[in-house]
Amino acid sequence: MSKVRIYTLAKDLGVENHKMLEILDGLGVSYKSVSSTIDEENVEIIKQILADEAGGDAAGTAPAAAAADTAAPTDTAAQAEPENETPAAPQADAAPAREIPHRAPVVTIMGHVDHGKTSLLDYIRKTRVAAKEAGGITQHVGAFEAKTSKGKIVFIDTPGHEAFTTIRARGANVADIAIIVIAADDSLMPQTREAIAHAQAAKVPMLIAINKVDLPQADPEKVKTDLTQLNLVPEEYGGDVVVVPVSAKTGEGVEDLLEYISLTAELEDLRADPKGDFSGVIIEGRVDKQAGVLATVMVQEGTLHVGDFLVVGENYGKIKAMTDSNGGRIKEAGPSTPVQVLGFSEVPSSGETVVSAKNEHAARELVAQRASDRRDEEDARERRKGQRSLADLLGPLSEVHTVNLILRADSQGSIEAIQGILARKETDDVKLNVMLAGIGAPTEGDVLLASTAEAQILCFNVTPSAAVTKVAENKGIDIKAYRIIYEMIDEVDRLIKGNLEPVFEEQYLGRAEVRMVIRHPKSGNIAGSYVTDGMFKRNAKAKVTRGKEVVYEGTVVGLKRFKDDVREVQQGYECGINLDWAGVMEGDIIEASEMVEVTQG
Repeated sequence: MSKVRIYTLAKDLGVENHKMLEILDGLGVSYKSVSSTIDEENVEIIKQILADEAGGDAAGTAPAAAAADTAAPTDTAAQAEPENETPAAPQADAAPAREIPHRAPVVTIMGHVDHGKTSLLDYIRKTRVAAKEAGGITQHVGAFEAKTSKGKIVFIDTPGHEAFTTIRARGANVADIAIIVIAADDSLMPQTREAIAHAQAAKVPMLIAINKVDLPQADPEKVKTDLTQLNLVPEEYGGDVVVVPVSAKTGEGVEDLLEYISLTAELEDLRADPKGDFSGVIIEGRVDKQAGVLATVMVQEGTLHVGDFLVVGENYGKIKAMTDSNGGRIKEAGPSTPVQVLGFSEVPSSGETVVSAKNEHAARELVAQRASDRRDEEDARERRKGQRSLADLLGPLSEVHTVNLILRADSQGSIEAIQGILARKETDDVKLNVMLAGIGAPTEGDVLLASTAEAQILCFNVTPSAAVTKVAENKGIDIKAYRIIYEMIDEVDRLIKGNLEPVFEEQYLGRAEVRMVIRHPKSGNIAGSYVTDGMFKRNAKAKVTRGKEVVYEGTVVGLKRFKDDVREVQQGYECGINLDWAGVMEGDIIEASEMVEVTQG
């Protein structure tokens, strides 16, 4: 029995993907995504449902139209006023939905060196960008727009996944979709794994493009099998990861990739208000010998105009000129539009957020406020330095806690041994997520990933360089290096323990008999006692029994030996016990206990 992809069926029947998924949910049909397939039997049922709905709408419309035709000539004067007033209410209700239209998705392409990222971008650029594109402009702008049958798609031409994560580390969500390019003749490589880890840390939808499928030695099935080792299961294998075979040389599969991007964007329901307050992100900045400082800005909300004052970090400028990704001069740019602007006096950093100001005075005030906030934050960071708790590192506790780890070791054998031990350390309450495991010293990219994903960097037999250590200090990330594997495992045990909610149980300490009650003007009644068993501690829990009845439960607030305050008293000694309770009497028995944390297996 032949099968049909959900999005293809939706397209053929002229309905939105969301509507199609609602029908499938109603029928109880299981699926992973809109690219999943369904059998012909369900296809026929869906067609019948849509036909019934269309028939019902048509039947309901005809009587309404007839009634309108009949009523129209009878009382024109009476209907004149309602015709002017009645439609106003529905229009007012519908207006908010139209105020926030859909925007184009922003896509970044990442992967290993020589796997064809640039070739894929070049193919899309040549076939999908308007012919008026000026040579070399796109490379400088760092982004370009592709026209597809489902609308515009914006591609960010970044240097790689580290630049992508730098932007994410600054809190800017620029890319909506990440495409991981993997060569069909090379499969997963170190930078591929890093790119996947960075995309997962960014929590953006991810598509896998298996490139170079036109080569004789291409083996796409091996790539799919290797992906399962990273818990990325392709849809063909029953998972939910979209994998598209492509060839940047012949163009095979590129149309399918663009289709999947549009489908993912549709499901993400990307919207932005072109009339709202402007906000954007710096993609890159550079100095041109002739023009001066040029910055590429991705507009996220609102509309950017020539003449606007922009504030980036502690720097501001006025837009003197603006160029689109095709090299043409423009006067305004709406959401999901990459533009190159001229007007800053200093080169802004990638990932910095951009906001607009009404005038130069407002821009100066905002810059001054940010400088003041930065100094306050630096002072606070110095005070917090060395006091960072696991709660700060791992975030709020949930039912199942996850410890994110980045591993670096001197050999593949060491990596495999460590991962094997870590797998046995997981519990029902704590999961160990090795985001990245690589050979060699940690890099600045590892630090950025750890900062974004709130992860710990553990090194075995390798040490970070001074430059990486400095970046880690600035980011507040601890890099811990070990020469003995068991010391590293002990550190993981501490992380796991810190991630578990502590379990305490009451542990018996000792028993004392009250032989006299001493009246004290300041401390109240003090029980002169003899410790008959165990020991007593200051601040221990206390329970007083009189005969068979418990008459008091509280705390040992004070403990004395003669006139001296002491921390504890052992069996066979007399002492004064202050319970901060006036009801103690001779003959009472006081039991002491304390709450002790129980080691969880």
